[in-house]
Amino acid sequence: MEKKTEKELLGAVEAILFAMGESVSLSKIASAIGKDETEAKRLLEELKKQYQKKERGIQLIELEDSYQLCTKPELYDYLIQVAKQPKKHVLTDVLLETLAIVAYKQPVTKIEIEKIRGVKSDHAVNKLVEYDLVCEVGRLDAPGKPLLFGTTEEFLRRFGVQSVEELPSIAPEQLEDFKEEAEREVKDRLDV
Repeated sequence: MEKKTEKELLGAVEAILFAMGESVSLSKIASAIGKDETEAKRLLEELKKQYQKKERGIQLIELEDSYQLCTKPELYDYLIQVAKQPKKHVLTDVLLETLAIVAYKQPVTKIEIEKIRGVKSDHAVNKLVEYDLVCEVGRLDAPGKPLLFGTTEEFLRRFGVQSVEELPSIAPEQLEDFKEEAEREVKDRLDV
């Protein structure tokens, strides 16, 4: 393969990301362009800078150690005009509660989710899997080998974080407030 200029390498990286349509790991990009990961990352950062210009319609986002081309959020209205009825998944309180449990406790089983929520969670977990926010990540080494669930790259994209480590931590006083609120709810249900 002949020596490529930086512009040609940037074009190759752009083509890879565009054609794949989903996130591509840094190692795969580096391998495809025949460069080490340090050089590939430098090229990706240069490409990211180019997309940050106001007149550009797409952006380059990093998700853990992978990269993906996406539309800039401020341009969604234009896409809606073309798509008319974009498929939008509504996250109800039940789904958000279940998703929060998975995000903070992953990997987690349905039984663990149900213990925390106090109700069956099959429907909520299945909906989150359907929406590609949660996926099966393995099986617990226990009787019955229950499925373990964790969050997906789509979860990271939708919530604007690069990794689950960026999720906000819960302050101890908030945790106490949540416990008291849950205890009041249980008492209210029992009094009915």
